[in-house]
Amino acid sequence: MTIQTVGIIGAGTMGNGIAQACAVSGINVVMVDISDAAVQKGLATVAGSLDRLIKKEKISEADKAAALARIQTSTSYDDLKAAQLVIEAATENYELKLKILKQVDAIVAPEVIIASNTSSISITKLAAATSRADRFIGMHFFNPVPMMALVEIIRGLQTSDATHDAVKALAEALGKSPITVKNAPGFVVNRILVPMINEAFFVLAEGLATPEDIDAGMKLGCNQPIGPLALADMIGLDVCLAVMDVYLTEFGDSKYRPCPLLKEMVAAGRLGRKTGQGVYTY
Repeated sequence: MTIQTVGIIGAGTMGNGIAQACAVSGINVVMVDISDAAVQKGLATVAGSLDRLIKKEKISEADKAAALARIQTSTSYDDLKAAQLVIEAATENYELKLKILKQVDAIVAPEVIIASNTSSISITKLAAATSRADRFIGMHFFNPVPMMALVEIIRGLQTSDATHDAVKALAEALGKSPITVKNAPGFVVNRILVPMINEAFFVLAEGLATPEDIDAGMKLGCNQPIGPLALADMIGLDVCLAVMDVYLTEFGDSKYRPCPLLKEMVAAGRLGRKTGQGVYTY
């Protein structure tokens, strides 16, 4: 199956980033959200992002115009009928995603592939709620989508080879480097990343080094662009804690226990950059 038009549900950070990646690569997009204001805001974000690429001389004004012309905005799921693939990029909430997926499943043709950009919810479980479990897959893009090369392609228990191959080919057509992952909590990247952040909090709590030195150690010793504690502030300490709680529940393994210091800081409302105070002050 050749994917020429992609439907995207959600015009927020991830949705408009995926829309930009598709449009720049010559793929038509139908970007849907609940209000006209939301889709227009998403489109404006894409336009601003393309303007920055023009300033860096990565693209021309003509490239920008052509990309924007490929993005159709809508508030109606009916407009998704033109797509061969629909990507759900709504908020990370199981009930909300379930509601959206059931609506899309009822509207689009049986051969259309449906993907979720979830970073934590079971693809097998979401697939089971649709009438096309074999044509359901996870496409986990990383933020900021236009810049980040990685896409985790997550196969649910029911995902067919044809579905996987079509979605992998699309990711490559977008200039991304996809990796194939089986369905499991946190998939690959977050499964390794968040416990590493949690361990950095244990190191901090034990007073082994200052936050600055912990982060400098990981940046200089492991060639990471940002240290784990600064990254936790960027992600949000509450998000890191929620992910660890999911791992502890799902795997039932004590190695995923959240660091008490992390729990304490979340309880204090020190969630990182978004509150102005986390490990560091902003």
